[in-house]
Amino acid sequence: MNIQDIKQRFEIIGNSTLLNYALVTATKVAPTDITVLINGESGVGKEAFSKVIHSLSNRKHGPFIAVNCGAIPEGTIDSELFGHEKGSFTGALDTRKGYFETVNGGTIFLDEVGELPLETQARLLRVLESGEFIKVGSSKTQKTDVRIIAATNRDLLDYSASGKFREDLYYRLSTVPIKVPSLRERKEDIHLLFRKFSADFAEKYKSKPVLLDTEAQQLLINYRWPGNIRQLKNVAEQLSVLDEDKNVNAQELRQVLPAEKSGIPALFTGLGGEHSNLSERDIFYKVLIDLRKDLNELKGVVYGMLQGGANPVGSELITQNHFASNYQDNSFSNPSPQVQPVNTVVASNPNIIEITEAQPIQESLSLEQQEIEMIKKALNKYNGKRKKAANELGISERTLYRKIKQYDLE
Repeated sequence: MNIQDIKQRFEIIGNSTLLNYALVTATKVAPTDITVLINGESGVGKEAFSKVIHSLSNRKHGPFIAVNCGAIPEGTIDSELFGHEKGSFTGALDTRKGYFETVNGGTIFLDEVGELPLETQARLLRVLESGEFIKVGSSKTQKTDVRIIAATNRDLLDYSASGKFREDLYYRLSTVPIKVPSLRERKEDIHLLFRKFSADFAEKYKSKPVLLDTEAQQLLINYRWPGNIRQLKNVAEQLSVLDEDKNVNAQELRQVLPAEKSGIPALFTGLGGEHSNLSERDIFYKVLIDLRKDLNELKGVVYGMLQGGANPVGSELITQNHFASNYQDNSFSNPSPQVQPVNTVVASNPNIIEITEAQPIQESLSLEQQEIEMIKKALNKYNGKRKKAANELGISERTLYRKIKQYDLE
């Protein structure tokens, strides 16, 4: 089966070089039982590649199941994957078969494999190495013949360096890595995909397909698409439903495109690039940047008051100019130190205020310490309710749980 036939069968749209290379790699590895790791941002269609590999493999008549590792609670994921014995934990009323038992002879697609807890990673490594697993609450070893295809939008080597992912498991999973390109990397396919989605929604809603003028097409192609194909499809559906004449110009298109953020340093990678989702590191860098900006604004206000404020006593406020000069020399030439609040001494004359020299204090720039403080504040704000605290921090509840255990914050 050639590439065009595969695209038509699995409704994969596009002709970019990177997309074709990924598909060729998938077709070459499909007839084997080699473990495959599919890398790509959220929304690029990684599951479609797993289905291509399974359908072209010798296991195509066997079962196929897709498991979103990030959507299963940490306390039950071992039971979901490997099964459990009756009474092995609270609520285990019956013996249950896990996916590795029920999909024997087929293929398991582990999406977002980087979200697996470390204990589950150890169990998965055993399956990859020996084809064996043990149910939760059992001591009996069972055999399974399952092909594993994994996918992630994370850099698992970075995860392994920080202790969040087993390095030996990474190398077991990535026997053959496949990189699925983002929409930003295949701009020539964006308008083609939009037209396909518009035609599909026109048929669904019994209306005309949406047409873009030249300027709107250019805007569509140049947009960064952090949500990739999933986001593009949503935009096409919005326009199919909301636009009356179905002829869309650039201004009308902008109304349904989320505004692209700007002004964040390159270190804040959540706006695009290799990682489209905000990581905890990105969040705390942004917090530090905002704090420094607020601090510099406060410095400017204080300095302006010292320079322009009238003093009825005049020459008696002898330390004011000294402070202003010192502040200007130290603060504006090097804005990094945080300025300690000004110490004041009220003399017998209430109009006389002595201002002592501002002393810089050392500010902790430890990301780990900042992370701990932010987690504590979020938990205190919501009285220990982890779900609300996780939403406040912009991370998953499972990630928050892992951080709480990591920093012993319970």
